[in-house]
Amino acid sequence: MINVKSLKFNADQKLLDFIDTKVGKVEKFFDNMSDIDVTLSLLPDAENKSVKLQTHIPGEDLIIERQARTFEEAVTDAADALKERIVRAKEKKFSK
Repeated sequence: MINVKSLKFNADQKLLDFIDTKVGKVEKFFDNMSDIDVTLSLLPDAENKSVKLQTHIPGEDLIIERQARTFEEAVTDAADALKERIVRAKEKKFSK
């Protein structure tokens, strides 16, 4: 399950749907993953956006933060990075 929290603004439905699509793909990579918490925030310089993805897989808390000019860019970068971390953690777990 994906939980989205937007700080100091309201995310529109289009952005929420985009997050569900992008981050939802990450959930397929690990069976025992807890919920993915997505935190959206506007940075003080008003030009950049920040996205933080948090989840837990057995034995490890995963936290990925990305900044970009748009939330969509930041979500895409963060989701890709989270996917890589999950794949690495899975490989490490099964190589033991």
